[in-house]
Amino acid sequence: MSMSVSATPTGHTDGDPGSRYAVAVHGGAGRYGADQFSDAQKAAYHAALAEALAAARAVLEVDGTAVDAAEAAIVVLEDTPLFNAGRGAVLTHEGVAELDAAIMDGATLAAGSVAGVTTTRWPIRAARAVMEKSEHVMLQGAGADAFARAAGLEQVANSYFVTPERQRQLERARARGEAANISKFGTVGAVVRDRHGNLAAATSTGGLTNKRWGRVGDSPVIGAGTYADNASCAVSATGHGEYFIRATVARTICALVEMKGMALADAVRQVVHGKLVALGGEGGVIAVDAHGNIVLETNIAGMFRGWQREGEPPRTAIMADE
Repeated sequence: MSMSVSATPTGHTDGDPGSRYAVAVHGGAGRYGADQFSDAQKAAYHAALAEALAAARAVLEVDGTAVDAAEAAIVVLEDTPLFNAGRGAVLTHEGVAELDAAIMDGATLAAGSVAGVTTTRWPIRAARAVMEKSEHVMLQGAGADAFARAAGLEQVANSYFVTPERQRQLERARARGEAANISKFGTVGAVVRDRHGNLAAATSTGGLTNKRWGRVGDSPVIGAGTYADNASCAVSATGHGEYFIRATVARTICALVEMKGMALADAVRQVVHGKLVALGGEGGVIAVDAHGNIVLETNIAGMFRGWQREGEPPRTAIMADE
């Protein structure tokens, strides 16, 4: 299924180069139908996405930075067990939560990411600490948790992240002998343009249900699942990460905007419905450019998402055709 998801039928919202902020968040893309959610479940997803937008908005309304706003939105989503990030993330074959996250500052191209953390409560904060408090871009596994602990970030037992629903999901996957598969409740992300015109992108995930051997997807890979550059746009992706890595989805979108002068909506569609589909990849992206244009696009049935530009009401949606 190939459908545009956005604030308007054309697939994007038109911004301007003024001082207005713009923010979009996602809670993952997946193969699901609207009829599988009860009204109460739908309300809970909409409320969680709205809360993430509100957290970003609280930063932006006081002239805060895009990086601060993106982190604030992700923290909310990592705390929400509805999504595959932080508490409520999907589990590995061994029943462990292994968490990945990345953040990037479009003003400086500074970036930080972590992969396979198991005890840091907010992986996105660990990624930011890597960006700001180390000379590195990516840390992984026990070393990433040790770095986060040394940076003063809260640590928890891995059981903190595990929910009964994710345990049942893993048990079903094991019983069916499934290889790692895309979860219908996916990765979370945020893209922001602040009032100063600076961009930021952030992404956080638990990866794939029943994953093995320390598998890492696109979310913490700068240029694949996460990228931001003031010269073009900020992008956060969700979907089957192996394909997003091969297609360098986030950076390719930004390069089309920067180097070919393409409109953000056109660049996103070319990658999501062109290059990605040609490889067999399913998923979607959210993106914002320096003018405040927002694009939310998926080539799959649904994508949890929310968006808002300053002076306009926040909006949230679940299915691709909403």
